[in-house]
Amino acid sequence: MPDTQSRANGERVLADLNALRAIGAYKTGVHKPTFSEPHKLSLDWLVRKLPDAGLSATLDGIGNVFGTSAKAGPKLLAGSHLESQNYAGWLDGPLGVVYALEAARVLNADASLKGAVEVVAWCDEEGHFGSFLGSRSYVGQVTEAEVDAARDRTNGRPMRDALAEMGLAGRARVAVEKGRHVGYLEAHIEQGDTLESGKLAVGVVTSIVGIWQYRINFTGEQNHAGTTRMAARKDAGVALAKFCVAIDERFPAACGPRTVWTTGRITLDPGAPSIIPGGAEMLFQIRDDNPAIIARLEELLRTMADEVNAKGPCSVTVEKIRTGAPAMMDAGFQDAIEAASKAVAGGRSLRMPSGAGHDAQMLATVMPAAMLFVPSIGGISHHWTENTADADIVTGADVFVDACRRILSG
Repeated sequence: MPDTQSRANGERVLADLNALRAIGAYKTGVHKPTFSEPHKLSLDWLVRKLPDAGLSATLDGIGNVFGTSAKAGPKLLAGSHLESQNYAGWLDGPLGVVYALEAARVLNADASLKGAVEVVAWCDEEGHFGSFLGSRSYVGQVTEAEVDAARDRTNGRPMRDALAEMGLAGRARVAVEKGRHVGYLEAHIEQGDTLESGKLAVGVVTSIVGIWQYRINFTGEQNHAGTTRMAARKDAGVALAKFCVAIDERFPAACGPRTVWTTGRITLDPGAPSIIPGGAEMLFQIRDDNPAIIARLEELLRTMADEVNAKGPCSVTVEKIRTGAPAMMDAGFQDAIEAASKAVAGGRSLRMPSGAGHDAQMLATVMPAAMLFVPSIGGISHHWTENTADADIVTGADVFVDACRRILSG
């Protein structure tokens, strides 16, 4: 059993989470988009808290907050993000930051433990201005040109303007320091119902799926909806609808056991009730942790497009607009989380992949990385009703702190 001095302070964890929940509160969740006033206030809150964990705070030029330690010994980086989706949940992001802060408070003050937990809050994991801009910047994947081009997806505000309003214009972006950290650990709500339905306390993440996204455009012939005979129509909207149905009919024979696919947005041109659409666009996404399966499904998608073009009456193009390689989580770190679960949570854990993207997949490109999940009530996330039972939050904090201790102990 772990030393009781290495256990998390559950009341303190819940108080921290509720303090962050009060910033930008919306119904039972939060509205805290990147570089909004509530997001800025949340970053300020963390900067004030870091000294309590023996950490020095730095806010870098892309909005990442780092808490660094001068304590001798190995360093473990831990954290998540503090912004939210629009009008969404209170735990997606802050849970991981608060767990990291709590682990630093408990372990950095322990003179018997060599090393320290360092804390990070990554900026814009939720993608208001781009894809994982904070963590990608840290691992060297964001150019100045990308920052120049970035715009808020909701209101079009340039990222450079937002950074200036945050007082970050011209400030350097922190980059990974090779050899400083033994690895990265992140906690998150599951965002699904596997743990809750199985009455489990902890998910030990084995991999984070890759996300591939496509823009599929159909071209037909715009015409009058009242005077054009059905047999003569080239309706791009109908062609798109049939394609969606065909995907659901044909993908199951080629997919993997956990593959998912989604048509997230459909746009008709011109989109008027009395006009046959001459154009139609769908944004389509495939997720899996096996690149070979994704390649097989992409080939099938293009074969289906070729069939539409050969048959008519409309034509279709498939453009890949995003490729996200899956990330495998470190086996030793997984063992540490599972051992911590056995020590403080009765072993109620499950090894499982993550179907959502997380900053940990970016960190996994430069250091060992792992993730811990706690249950989500009803599997709901990215919505203001997102929640986790207090008891599950406290248990997860205990497991996280103990896992950090085990990793630092080697």
